[in-house]
Amino acid sequence: MFTDATTQTNTTDLPGSSTPIHSHAFDIDNAINQAKNRLLSLQDQQGFWVFELEADCTIPSEYVMMMHYLGEIDEALQAKIAVYIRSRQSEDGSFPLFTGGPGDISCSVKAYYALKMAGDSVDAPHMTRLRKWILAQGGAAKANVFTRIALAMFKQLPWRGVPYIPVEIMLLPSWFPFHLDKVSYWSRTVMVPLFILCTLKATAKNPNQVDILELFTVHPDQERHYFPERTLLNKFFLGLDKLGRVTEPLIPAKIRARAIEKAKAWFIERLNGEDGLGGIFPAMVNAYEAMLLTGMPKDHPHVVICRKAIDKLLVINEHDAYCQPCLSPVWDTGLAALALQEVYKGENSSALTNSEDLAKAYEWLQSKQLMDEPGDWQVKKPGLPGGGWAFQFNNPHYPDVDDTAVVAFAMADSKRTGLDEAIHRATRWIAGMQSENGGYGAFDADNTYYYLNEIPFADHGALLDPPTADVSARCAMLMARLIKAHEEYLPALKRTIDYLRSEQEADGSWFGRWGTNYIYGTWSVLLGLEQTDLPKNDPMYVKAAAWLKSVQREDGGWGEDNFSYHDAGVRGRYRFSTAFQTAWAVLGLIAAGEAHSPEVKAGIDFILRHQNRDGFWNDKCFTAPGFPRVFYLKYHGYDKYFPLWALARYRNELNKK
Repeated sequence: MFTDATTQTNTTDLPGSSTPIHSHAFDIDNAINQAKNRLLSLQDQQGFWVFELEADCTIPSEYVMMMHYLGEIDEALQAKIAVYIRSRQSEDGSFPLFTGGPGDISCSVKAYYALKMAGDSVDAPHMTRLRKWILAQGGAAKANVFTRIALAMFKQLPWRGVPYIPVEIMLLPSWFPFHLDKVSYWSRTVMVPLFILCTLKATAKNPNQVDILELFTVHPDQERHYFPERTLLNKFFLGLDKLGRVTEPLIPAKIRARAIEKAKAWFIERLNGEDGLGGIFPAMVNAYEAMLLTGMPKDHPHVVICRKAIDKLLVINEHDAYCQPCLSPVWDTGLAALALQEVYKGENSSALTNSEDLAKAYEWLQSKQLMDEPGDWQVKKPGLPGGGWAFQFNNPHYPDVDDTAVVAFAMADSKRTGLDEAIHRATRWIAGMQSENGGYGAFDADNTYYYLNEIPFADHGALLDPPTADVSARCAMLMARLIKAHEEYLPALKRTIDYLRSEQEADGSWFGRWGTNYIYGTWSVLLGLEQTDLPKNDPMYVKAAAWLKSVQREDGGWGEDNFSYHDAGVRGRYRFSTAFQTAWAVLGLIAAGEAHSPEVKAGIDFILRHQNRDGFWNDKCFTAPGFPRVFYLKYHGYDKYFPLWALARYRNELNKK
């Protein structure tokens, strides 16, 4: 019995289903071949895959604001970005963090400002609706810290409306309650140049003198409630914030100068060429503006390469344009390789080991493996040899545990020669990055200083990188794959399995930190457990499979809304099914021993029905959180390689004797 607790949607109206070509009886081999050939056609000559990575309208709005901050406005590009932003506006006038989501005050304020900068009249219907919505939420003063900092730089609100984050933080000792080593990698790379911008009170050129005073319910100079009091600890930190402002004039000029130089040295060491500081847009922009603010000329090599990294993120189409938050080639390549390997397992005996496309992919991935380069992760693990992969083309200071587990497992799964050293370096690094509770974070071990989420700067709640079930499951998947030949990984594997058992929800699902959401988390863990020697009647398997079946929709597919990060009561539910989430559920159920179940067959039929004529699928909705409840992403590759992977795995299971 397929259940659906949400609104029914006609399958012919689903995103990506406008040109379905498959019936239930369509030959699954043809479907696989079409998708495989289409995927192979998108492989770069160097061997990698990289698909667009889209966020909400915050990032493209910030790109427009950056141009006005610098006083360097590309009118044609700005017009295209404005087209993109307008197309994402909701009916109520607001801008959501993900397709179909509720309006977000911070995203909406930045979108309004960017559109006004682009020349949109405040009296235009879309601007009027947006302004009314923002004012109904309490106005721009209610926006988050990052938005208020941007507004302060444009003189739209006073600097007292943003947290006190002096650059002297760079001089604090490691034992101090707040230290860079105690926050996540993304927080470090964003904050360090931001310390300079806020300390020196950076001022935008704003050549057209665009203001948004109409978005405030109280004049920003008179506003007294920029910092809502949340908890007792939060009130304490707010008190320290006020004390810091009062004592700031007492800071000696030499101390300030030394702190600024230390901050610059820190992020310049990590500029990362044309791939940018941390590989993420906000950090790159902050670094670019901080270098200019401190007197570095525009033609300085560091400044030039930093701007090149920013513009590398642009996606410019014929009529619109947007800026990606990041690039994802290692992640896309590892997952595409896993999908293709599943396809080749069902072909002739030599297809898997002789495929030239996989040879090129692994040659490229091998060239990107990080060995003993300096990395922030070494603060917690100083004696551990390197061996990880970053998420981006290059990001040596920040190898990604999740990417490393996926790539190394894909290499092991490929059964290709010449990869053993890369696999074992990666696995040794993975085992060494384990946190004390047995789980794994994405970039650091034991990044669990939860009290820091109460500081005024952390109103977004995304300051830390604690262990999560999805990342931990892939680490278990890799270690278990190698355990027969490398028993030294057994203690770490056992601790990871214990961690995963402790993280399973009462209903049998697992939370998905890096993909939406409980369907993703449950798929991740089931694939990891499948590589272990746990029997399929283990309660973890049984409960997880039962939960996946319980949230299957009547059309045979699965779907889950990002709103489940805001309300766990809607976990595993959506208004419609998606191909990528259906693929996760199918792969998870097969891993749990349910390959011949009617639920899996119905899921496969859904995927077949919604394959497009070009061989791919087309899910319009966002697929993952960057940070739950704060920032969401659409991986444009997810509806391309995951359904292919599921179809191939299903075919291979049915063909087993």
